[in-house]
Amino acid sequence: MILARAPLRITLGGGGTDLPSYYTRHRGFVLSAAINKYVYIYVNRPAADTLLRVKYSRYEQVSSVDEIQHDLVRPALKLLGVDGALEIVSMADVPDGTGLGSSGSYLVAVLTALHELKRERIPTQDLAELAVHIEMDLARHPVGKQDHYLAAFGGITCLEIAQSGAVAVTPLTLGGDDAEELRRWIVLFFTGLQRSSREILGAQDADTREAKVTILDSLHRTKEIGYRIKEALERGDLPKFGQLLEEHWQNKKRRSDRISDVKIDRWYDLARTQGALGGKLVGAGGGGFLMLCCPPSVRASVREALAAEGLREMPFAFDFEGAKVLVNF
Repeated sequence: MILARAPLRITLGGGGTDLPSYYTRHRGFVLSAAINKYVYIYVNRPAADTLLRVKYSRYEQVSSVDEIQHDLVRPALKLLGVDGALEIVSMADVPDGTGLGSSGSYLVAVLTALHELKRERIPTQDLAELAVHIEMDLARHPVGKQDHYLAAFGGITCLEIAQSGAVAVTPLTLGGDDAEELRRWIVLFFTGLQRSSREILGAQDADTREAKVTILDSLHRTKEIGYRIKEALERGDLPKFGQLLEEHWQNKKRRSDRISDVKIDRWYDLARTQGALGGKLVGAGGGGFLMLCCPPSVRASVREALAAEGLREMPFAFDFEGAKVLVNF
């Protein structure tokens, strides 16, 4: 039995520039942080039969890989040459459709477990790129690269994406207790709204390919703000980080009227009146988690105000391990 996990992530800056429709023309930059909320994958070789079983929100039991409906598991098994007498079960700390990159983490955890099953070692960057290839090229999901890279590497990580698609991975340069201080200033609230990112990202991807000026201008601005967020965090300037998140959020909403709505805007404005410096929805938008930058002195008042609106805070810490095997026996 093998148990593997991969972390979920929160995007701190540059999100959306990691889609190929953007970076193949303009290069991309994303700053993200892996958190200690995980997707877990259990893999086992049952002894009683040769069937393939995949358990997620559905249950599949089939005789061959080609019969598997899950569009990430099927190509993963085919590429790795794994077949027969296999059970794959998934669990997660957070529901999918909440903007934390769960499909990328799921796939990275599956690949980590399958490589362990085959007693193979794969370099971390190769693991991330294999996951990108499966989800982006084979499953054709409208996703970027950050989810798979953060799931594989963990950490608070900068991704420089070349027009060729090559990714330079660099840990954010932080001194002393800066990472812990950053965690104390970031608050995550679950809005209770789940959505599929594919519709929003698919529309953005199509608009970017068509070089729509509004979308391109917004993404150029997003990348520029992302670099400024990186600089602010490296200086330890957390108030500036909060101000830049506010700028980032207002710019992000220009891309689509599906990114926010009246209810989300009300929650965000309420948090700002209680002292939050800025924030945004994590991921494509439309729901999921509201990330806010709050000086510790105002966290309690922000939490109380949003709790009265039905939002629940999710405590977290940063993950610096990335994908790993927890059990193999």
